[in-house]
Amino acid sequence: MNAKRILKNGILDENPAFVQVIGMCPILAVSTSALNGLGMGISTTLVLTSSNLVISLMRSFVPDTVRIPIFVVVISTFVTILELILKAYVPTLNASLGIYIPLIVVNCIILARAEAFASKNNPTNSVLDGIGMGLGFTAALVVLGCIREFLGSGSLFYMNIMPESFPRTIIMILPPGAFLTLGCLMAVLNVLRARN
Repeated sequence: MNAKRILKNGILDENPAFVQVIGMCPILAVSTSALNGLGMGISTTLVLTSSNLVISLMRSFVPDTVRIPIFVVVISTFVTILELILKAYVPTLNASLGIYIPLIVVNCIILARAEAFASKNNPTNSVLDGIGMGLGFTAALVVLGCIREFLGSGSLFYMNIMPESFPRTIIMILPPGAFLTLGCLMAVLNVLRARN
């Protein structure tokens, strides 16, 4: 596989949120604002890329009988490092993302990519897969966050861009707004993909 195809696969063809529909818990819970979406997306991308690299390097000597527990240990190591960095340097983002940072350990996207791709491919392709899938996940979170934040509070990245008279649709920053927005985006993307 070439690099461009691997990256495109994660961003468009097999986008974790819009095509594979995995990792829904953080997608729906964290996308209340664009900044939260960006922070969670970057965090997941870093863990995904790092764990893909290490798992790919270990793939030839890890027995099949214990590979999943080993994958979880590798992933949890990177999540712990990430959480400590966020607590030290970006405590407000860490507080905003809350429990969803530690839950990256069991995120379906990361475990699925470890099993389906990194354990079967070389380190370079595994890193590219992590970056592509991470960017696809980040894009989904940011788009959802932008729409929900704009309609729910008239702001983007916590900066007010609409006057006070702009009607806020509070449901958009609540859980039902996440389902509605995600469903509409998936429908639009499916129509666009069907046309191509």
